[in-house]
Amino acid sequence: MILMSDLVIGESPRWHDGRLWFCHWGPEEVIAMDPAGKSEVVGSGAHSIDWLPDGRMLIVSKKGGLLRQEPSGELTRLADGEFNEIVADGRGNVYVNAVGFDFMGFLKGEAEFGTGTITLITPDGTIREVADDIHFANGMVVTPDNKTLIISESFARRLTAFDIAPNGTLKNRRIWAENIGPDGITMDAEGAIWTSETDHDVVRIKEGGEVLQRIELDRSAFACMLSEDTLYVMAAKWNPENPFGGDPTGQVQAFPAPAPGAGWPHH
Repeated sequence: MILMSDLVIGESPRWHDGRLWFCHWGPEEVIAMDPAGKSEVVGSGAHSIDWLPDGRMLIVSKKGGLLRQEPSGELTRLADGEFNEIVADGRGNVYVNAVGFDFMGFLKGEAEFGTGTITLITPDGTIREVADDIHFANGMVVTPDNKTLIISESFARRLTAFDIAPNGTLKNRRIWAENIGPDGITMDAEGAIWTSETDHDVVRIKEGGEVLQRIELDRSAFACMLSEDTLYVMAAKWNPENPFGGDPTGQVQAFPAPAPGAGWPHH
């Protein structure tokens, strides 16, 4: 089911307070939409978003840096940097990643590929790099027990897992699944992850890479998010020569899900 059309690119979807929130790249809007498809613009200037366990919103700014929205509406800068995706775990640890190179310049043949990083911001404000050599850092999830972080390495075509130490640092790096085409990811209550395998599908996979379910699409899936009973897919036709121009092909698509969302981003 198509719930919304005429988007440029929808990214960083989150299920929060009974609605799907996402970043609308191009117009630089934050949109919140209910399960029936009724939507409103609720913010601007965000590249990706998440929430702390205490309900404060986290914003990776299009202008750079990580911001936290206080109850008063004031924005507090937590970290500087050119970040891509974000996840906050159940203890209030915030993980942001960086791709490590100029992606738009790379598409034009004007920049070289480089590897990226994961940075941790702890509740006391300590900032430290906790992983490197990430091959295009993309979507991340943390398991419900706060013990494992899984990240998409899009250019390596794999999901990579780390154990989370008590202090939030990452160790025991390993392949969770490979030979896929992951971008944004979401985890369900059975421990499976939804992501993309090709440029025209989303798949539900378990650790080791077995595909449990596949949904064919007529365009690329940029990200996905689970609610209690629905898989939401941010889909668009990718035009690398002009990603944010031309006719808007972005959609929010919805499909019945065999298991509810779990872990972090918080459900």
